[in-house]
Amino acid sequence: MPSVNIYLTFDGNCEEAFNFYKSVFGGDFTFMGRFGDMPADAGGNTIPNDQKNRVMHVSLSIGKETVLMGSDTGGEWAAGFKEGNNFSVSVTADSKDQADQFFNQLSADGKVTMPLSDTFWGDYFGSFTDKFGINWMISFNDGKTHT
Repeated sequence: MPSVNIYLTFDGNCEEAFNFYKSVFGGDFTFMGRFGDMPADAGGNTIPNDQKNRVMHVSLSIGKETVLMGSDTGGEWAAGFKEGNNFSVSVTADSKDQADQFFNQLSADGKVTMPLSDTFWGDYFGSFTDKFGINWMISFNDGKTHT
């Protein structure tokens, strides 16, 4: 069965964001590479010195089948960067308490668009944009109501 993983792009604060996400979810970084680590034949010698410490790729294992991935943008790729572009990270919690925990921690210093509450489709659901401009949806379904 395919898995769904989310890839997040940042403009210089990827490492800060992923350390924050790790503090919420736990797990381990399975990879953290920087643009300065690229070999010269892959363009490593053309990276400006002020961008060599930016994250080229990071993977955070947060479950048996879930990996949150990300990178910083820069150079020619930076022109199209916009915080929160066209996606949300959807997290389905194992309990109402866990949903509350994830929601409260991740939304700290962010902007809540829909507070956690019981919905007409049966989920306990809320959404927000975190302090890094990433859109999130947190839900829990006790299995009594189907969407």
